[in-house]
Amino acid sequence: MSNIHDDVVETYESISEHPEHDQQPVAVTLDRVVKSIGSVVMWANIALVLAIVSQVSFRYLLNKNFPQLDEIQWHFYGLVTMIGISYAMVTDSHVRVDVLHMNLSQRNKRIIEVLGILTLVCPFIYLMIDQGYDYFYQSFRVDERSSSPLGLPYRWAFKAIIPISFVLLGLAAIARLIHDMHALFTGPDTERTGGGLRTIFITMAVFVCVAYALTFAVHYTEEKLVIVMFLTFIMLLFTGFPVAWTLAGVGVLFCGVAYVFDTGAMDWTGWESTFTGLDYLTLGATVNRVYATMSNPVLVALPMFIFMGLMLDESGVAERLMTSMQRLFGTVRGGLAITVTLIGIILAASTGIIGASVVLLGVLSMPTMMQQNYSPRLAAGVVSASGTLGILIPPSIMLVIMADQMALSVGDLFMAAVFPGVIIGCLYLTYIFIIALIKKDVAPVPQGAKAPDWAAVKDVLIAVIPTLALILSVLGSIFAGLTTPTEASGVGALGATLLALLYRKLSLRKLVNVLKSTFNTTAYIFAIFLGATVFSYVLRELGGDELIEDMIKGAGLGPQGTIMLILFLVFLLGFVLDWIEITLIVLPLMRPIINSLGLDIPGFGEIDEPALLWFVIMVAVTLQTSFLTPPVGFALFYLKGVCPPQIKLTDIYKGIIPFVLLQLTGLALVYSWPALATWLPSVAY
Repeated sequence: MSNIHDDVVETYESISEHPEHDQQPVAVTLDRVVKSIGSVVMWANIALVLAIVSQVSFRYLLNKNFPQLDEIQWHFYGLVTMIGISYAMVTDSHVRVDVLHMNLSQRNKRIIEVLGILTLVCPFIYLMIDQGYDYFYQSFRVDERSSSPLGLPYRWAFKAIIPISFVLLGLAAIARLIHDMHALFTGPDTERTGGGLRTIFITMAVFVCVAYALTFAVHYTEEKLVIVMFLTFIMLLFTGFPVAWTLAGVGVLFCGVAYVFDTGAMDWTGWESTFTGLDYLTLGATVNRVYATMSNPVLVALPMFIFMGLMLDESGVAERLMTSMQRLFGTVRGGLAITVTLIGIILAASTGIIGASVVLLGVLSMPTMMQQNYSPRLAAGVVSASGTLGILIPPSIMLVIMADQMALSVGDLFMAAVFPGVIIGCLYLTYIFIIALIKKDVAPVPQGAKAPDWAAVKDVLIAVIPTLALILSVLGSIFAGLTTPTEASGVGALGATLLALLYRKLSLRKLVNVLKSTFNTTAYIFAIFLGATVFSYVLRELGGDELIEDMIKGAGLGPQGTIMLILFLVFLLGFVLDWIEITLIVLPLMRPIINSLGLDIPGFGEIDEPALLWFVIMVAVTLQTSFLTPPVGFALFYLKGVCPPQIKLTDIYKGIIPFVLLQLTGLALVYSWPALATWLPSVAY
């Protein structure tokens, strides 16, 4: 499971896992330099909100459009994301598969980090500094400017962010190396307490054997390298090293392996020489892809939606909803569970941040559920499942990334996800209502509960209406074609801030916390973008996309069978991979396969690629289950971190089983009736 930085509970202000007495002056100085720069740059998110809102205001109030403001937006986005990756390393705010890593002793964790930085991170950083500087210098030499005559000058200054940000990342990596090396030699004996590396070695040995066996299933060396590369990535994930740097490091490593095979130096292995053309300079082409990602106007919506969700959490909306709705459903059997689910749906349409939703719902409802003698399994299942709705119901950061990767309209994807998301939410509510009636002891009526009165209804309306107004202003402006999703995200961020002011919940300290959390969350997502860029580039150059396409088509299952096979594979991958890796690496490989199937999916004459839109929504529903399926079930471990001590991890595992089945039921409905995904986008405009 992930050891992800908890953006809701706390922001790390000290160097993670490095007590003050273990820190070295040089490392502490480097940490402070990186954190100080990050603490300044994070305020660019405020400037980003203002730039977006200004553009919308000028268009509708003055009937003018300023290309400079559009470019300023992705300049700020690029600055925040690229500088953020070094800040995220200092604060250890990265995603990692922690299922084995969490049981290791502190000493063994340090050993893994040292080896990972030296073998995976350092080659990647060197590549990006060297090639990034050349990329910047070529732009500076010709005095590159905006392609628009009304755009911003000095494009080279923006490209300078690439080498500068990786220099900062290098400083952060050096600081962690110094901390770890010093602690390995001088650390207290308590750091040796915990598990050893034996389990990880056994796991790696199993993956090596599987990789070797699978190489006999293909003929060409490039195909063998693709198999070994992918399994190496999954194998290294189980060491607990951050996913982003594992992706990047494996990509650089196998570029080198392919180059050696190209030279014929590996003929002694019995594998034929290759002609991939991969080498140091061709891998440097990924710098251009990094620039394309940091200047992508679609992805500008990511930090804005994250900011919006976190600001809503600070505004106290969820607490107001929980208090008022609990009075409304107080006499209904399972009323508290129904309340949690409804709030989960509302939060899903306003945040899209799974960690925030699950932690918030868990903190607010789990102690009360235990006091009311709810079944621990039902309570855990309700909170976990309700919190994951945010990844599907728009505005969802996953849908934004999917739209970018699959070249689809973000607005169309948002609209396509509305009915599937609402249907799954309704399935949750139906299940809770039925199970509470059948098994009266799993969700009893609280003692002393009173029938709702008009005062309770009034409290609910007061709590719900402002939040729904914000949601409608964001989604409604997108669906009505008044704003782009990026513009709507900025308006939503401003609206959430105003809502916090209205509730008198906003202070400078809370604003800083939201900015830090937005900075960290955006940074670790973008770090995975960087790693996936290198990994997928090498994978494609090795012919991985063709291999996967041939294997899936070669199954001979027909169009519908092929769709089911892909969804099943995505479901299985969700057990070991996070949705970000699947979205960035696996999903784009499926586009040519889906387009070649000739599926007759109704687009109602308005959607250009209805089959692709339908398929992406089904993948999104499938990936929602990845938050609930161990060992990489984010929601499960988020909840475990905040739930009462009497709830065991086994209770959480057993509690989510019915909700996983309900999600698969929702997937089956969308599969059977594609119009659930394609009708709303077709009539929106």
